[in-house]
Amino acid sequence: MTGEPTHHTDPDPARHAAGRIPGDTAVIRKSLGVAVATGLYGVTAGALAVAAGLSVLQAMALSLLLFSGGSQFAFFGVIGAGGSPVAAVASSTLLGVRNGFYGLQVSQLLDVHRWARPVAAHFTIDESTAVAITQVKPRQQRIGFWLTGIGIFVIWNLMTLLGAVAGEAMGDPRTYGLDAAAAAAFVGLLWPRLRGRDPLAVAALAVIITVVTAPLVPAGVPVLAAVLAALLVGLPRRRTSPEEVAAP
Repeated sequence: MTGEPTHHTDPDPARHAAGRIPGDTAVIRKSLGVAVATGLYGVTAGALAVAAGLSVLQAMALSLLLFSGGSQFAFFGVIGAGGSPVAAVASSTLLGVRNGFYGLQVSQLLDVHRWARPVAAHFTIDESTAVAITQVKPRQQRIGFWLTGIGIFVIWNLMTLLGAVAGEAMGDPRTYGLDAAAAAAFVGLLWPRLRGRDPLAVAALAVIITVVTAPLVPAGVPVLAAVLAALLVGLPRRRTSPEEVAAP
């Protein structure tokens, strides 16, 4: 020990000069990685839209205005199966309701101005919400939300355009099996979420309801009927016994 004061120097002073604080780089990398990985999947949405009978312009309008992969796939699946527009919109809306619940939590994190709330709501999707809520500092929560949401929006719509143009050029989608791609896309989105007893029970019961009702009702209605699975699994809860309440 020399008794002299120890001086700590920043190995990267330019970082602070630019206003960047530790942790920003990590959330930026995470946001961009999620944006690229998710946005590239938009090519499937474009191809499915054309396979369902939509034009390239209609596919792009739906992608720009709806901007929710699960809801888009639900819409394409019902329309492609010959279902009515009402059933397609209803199925799409059911899957989009979750974004409204995300908004309740995200709005507290972002503290956006009133004029910016409609924009923030449009970018409130699974991925932007997940990146935001996994950050600790408010600054990084905002970076994660906006960078992920805007990044996915741009890449998703560019890839949707590419998929729609390519799908239109291919001709009859049944030749390539695209008429079944919507169901495959749903399985791909759903599979990572099936963790735990309740999600598995809901999924299994939804499959049974869909298989039973599909031959009896118009296309799109089985998707709506499958919602009953969540109610049947979620409503009956075992009441807590007094012994469990008293237990430490």
